Amino acid sequence: DVQLVESGGGSVQAGGSLRLSCATSGLTYSTYSMAWFRQAPGNEREGVAAIYPGLGTTSYADSVQGRFTISRDTTKNTLYLQMNSPKPADTAMYYCAARRGRGWVLSSFSYWGQGTQVTVS
Repeated sequence: DVQLVESGGGSVQAGGSLRLSCATSGLTYSTYSMAWFRQAPGNEREGVAAIYPGLGTTSYADSVQGRFTISRDTTKNTLYLQMNSPKPADTAMYYCAARRGRGWVLSSFSYWGQGTQVTVS
């Protein structure tokens, strides 16, 4: 079974940094797209960043481009989201997600973690 477990959330000051982690099991990064999504109260869940199978090319939402970095460590089976210069608008529950093949459409992701809260003040 595929399992995703996020960690690393918390409170951070605007302009600081925070790194989220997602421990994965039951999948291989060579065949799965991995992504971070977020959802703030009253808002729809939205994509933050994705990393694709194979070479690990990436995609970012315009709102985080240049500030956030998605990466993966195949030796540790862990996905990361490095958040630099976060803003109060980045406050949300952050979710790790996985799907077979290449893609970033929210509805195409089959596997989800439980989420980790990030609060920027």
